[in-house]
Amino acid sequence: MDELDSEIVRLLQSDARQSNRELARKLGVAPSTCLERVRALTRRGAIRGYHADIDPAALNRAVQALVSVQVRPLNRAVIDTFKGFAAGLPEVLHVFVLSGGDDFLLHVAVQDLDRLHAFLVDRLSKRAEITGFRTSMIFQQVSNTTPVALPS
Repeated sequence: MDELDSEIVRLLQSDARQSNRELARKLGVAPSTCLERVRALTRRGAIRGYHADIDPAALNRAVQALVSVQVRPLNRAVIDTFKGFAAGLPEVLHVFVLSGGDDFLLHVAVQDLDRLHAFLVDRLSKRAEITGFRTSMIFQQVSNTTPVALPS
């Protein structure tokens, strides 16, 4: 990724709704050059999509938590099966497959503490492959919405 590509990514991260013409103007390049660069970044997978940043509370998801999960036996079939199961749950926002003491980290968002408790008891604790889980409540979240490329 060269400097122009990096700047395109930075500008799109700050406002993905801007027009190609506006983006080209900010970059000081022709709109056709800008469009081709954006298309190339998309083809290479650097740009994976565009989305709106929605407040979870607006979706009736006021309570968020991180759930660390341990599964056994630890093999590809169990990992793939649990990953698919967890990703399909409406309460789960993100599924992370980990190394170390925990095998998965689930980012969940629900209506209230009772629903979080029900999720843990009714959904997770009934899974035979889960040997344990730990829940940490999220009080605040800060995100870096414009990460830059790190040096090689």
